[in-house]
Amino acid sequence: MAGSGSGAGVRDAGPAPRAPHAGTSDGARSGGWIEGDPVGDRRFLDLPVDAAEPFRLERGGTLPAVRVAYETWGTPAPGGGNAVLVEHALTGDSHVVGPAGPGQPTPGWWPTLVGPGAPLDSDRWFVVCANVLGGCQGTTGPSSTAPDGAPWGSRFPEVTIGDQVSVEAALADALGVDRWTAVLGGSMGGMRALEWAVARPDRVGGLLFLASGAVATADQIGTQTTQQTAIRSDPRWAGGDYAPGEGPVAGLGTARRIAHLSYRSGVELEARFGARVQDDGRFAVASYLDHHAAKLATRFDAGSYVVLTEAMNSWDVGRGRSGMEAALRRVSARAVVAGVDSDRLYPPALQQRVADALGLPLRMITSPYGHDGFLLETEAVGALVRELLTA
Repeated sequence: MAGSGSGAGVRDAGPAPRAPHAGTSDGARSGGWIEGDPVGDRRFLDLPVDAAEPFRLERGGTLPAVRVAYETWGTPAPGGGNAVLVEHALTGDSHVVGPAGPGQPTPGWWPTLVGPGAPLDSDRWFVVCANVLGGCQGTTGPSSTAPDGAPWGSRFPEVTIGDQVSVEAALADALGVDRWTAVLGGSMGGMRALEWAVARPDRVGGLLFLASGAVATADQIGTQTTQQTAIRSDPRWAGGDYAPGEGPVAGLGTARRIAHLSYRSGVELEARFGARVQDDGRFAVASYLDHHAAKLATRFDAGSYVVLTEAMNSWDVGRGRSGMEAALRRVSARAVVAGVDSDRLYPPALQQRVADALGLPLRMITSPYGHDGFLLETEAVGALVRELLTA
């Protein structure tokens, strides 16, 4: 298996799991707001700014306009020279840190990472995070209103990771950011961070690529298409044209249960739940999955879930670039590549391949939490962020 930055082999899942953490999965809330986390400035941008041309997508679709919801912390320096872009994962959004509130139904998903004196020190850096194209937290997606006044629904076009980065590039232009000091993200956010560094190397000074891959694997595609099938099989899916306020809640919940099992490690689940049965007759692990399924249904759109997992399935940084290794030769940013030793969805071998192509050691986060370790191990992630920004 892959080696860590110290040259040692990839470790086992590490020590026995700690007490149950309040965390959740892949971009969802990872423990809630921490006292002292700053409140960001949430805004919206309508693209294209000049409204002269529709937004043209890689797979041939178009959108007449795109609204981007984004949040910022800190103050931009002249020319945007202190700007850092944070990329959220599948069910995340622009609200990196801070409490729930108007327009933000849940607390920040990466607590303690942004703020005065934090790894992303808002007294020094201008931190930006945008809700992704195809999402459902303020940026244009399937639940958004189309020009005819009805939701886009099944008419929403296919989008790619490249399309999402193109929208972020337009946002950067509008913010006056010519070059990001760093772009960082994990899981689906790591895909966009890597796409930035490959597609626009002159605009990226630093890259943190965390718990992700450079191309979708058969295992990931199979897992995600199964989740999509769960949603589409719900009678309330209605071909993707369900009414606002209704929809395939049961199918979305099943998709979440499938996904959540891939986000956590078997070691952690066994230590926390084993085969224990609750007083109500349910297996404890099943109750745990039910809880996360219900939580997602209150804040996420099923159409966005399908669109975004399809974008993840089509991800290949080497497509149209003569393969992955050739694509990664375009990267000029200083970079940190890291994985989670117990990650079974994006195992460390995937990050090792990127690290090898960039001529870097692979940094390893030890965690019992599987893929979710990139969200929950904030101290270890914070150390990598500080390292990247002080290099």
